[in-house]
Amino acid sequence: MNDAELVLNEEMEDTMKGRFLSFDLGEEVFGINIHHVTEIIGLQTINKLPETPDYIQGIINLRGKIVPVIDMGMKFQRSKKEYSDRTCIIVIENERLTAGLIVDHVAEVMTIDEANIAPPPELDIGIACRYLSGVGKVDGEVVILLDCEQIFNDEETQIIQDQKK
Repeated sequence: MNDAELVLNEEMEDTMKGRFLSFDLGEEVFGINIHHVTEIIGLQTINKLPETPDYIQGIINLRGKIVPVIDMGMKFQRSKKEYSDRTCIIVIENERLTAGLIVDHVAEVMTIDEANIAPPPELDIGIACRYLSGVGKVDGEVVILLDCEQIFNDEETQIIQDQKK
């Protein structure tokens, strides 16, 4: 990478700093760093796969690329609910995988100042908090910020990656 590309990458990261895509799952509002979001698409036909955890709904063909699709409500141990016309798929990418996250509704891209982000709560439940990068406060509302690098543990990541084969 040359110096111009490095400067451009740094500028792009600065413009994304503190920016989160917010979405609803039931009554709760979640956010993921916009850096990980590649696109938002409407719900489409999902090809079911045998012998996968319930929260892995299957795979979709996104312009020739096979993308595993995860129902985030089920992933977070909520009961399965019917999808609506507002249900959509957020396609994310991190160092380990590309996946589609089914959410109830995408709300907006919001900027949350670092001063308004608290660290994840220290609860004795352990593993559930690994998903969180923090808790944002926006206009008196709480936004649960997800860590896209930690949403899926190593075993889950392997299962999801296997769906693309």
